Amino acid sequence: MSSISTHILDTSRGKPAVDVSISLYRLKNDQWDCIGEGKTDPDGRVKDIHAPQPNLSAGIYKMHFATGDYFLEAGDEIFYPYADVVFVIDKNTGHYHIPLLLSPFGYSTYRGS
Repeated sequence: MSSISTHILDTSRGKPAVDVSISLYRLKNDQWDCIGEGKTDPDGRVKDIHAPQPNLSAGIYKMHFATGDYFLEAGDEIFYPYADVVFVIDKNTGHYHIPLLLSPFGYSTYRGS
């Protein structure tokens, strides 16, 4: 089964970012097509942001993190209202984990396991 998951760590607090809305898109014919949505759980995770599929199509994907709403709720200043992470799936099997390290004035990501 192929799957895509994510995890957000609020590095300014040293805690998971809870209740962050995330949308997953796939680029198709030069248009972003939403294929899944979710919110982070108490551990800052969305385990399966889309319905598990036998194989994910090779292509370009985008994970949209609604960071502005999260920081607004926390009472922080908003500099990045959202973060988009664009990545390529070149093989159609396996698990893809896209973590986000987040603070009010910066973020980074990497391919997780």
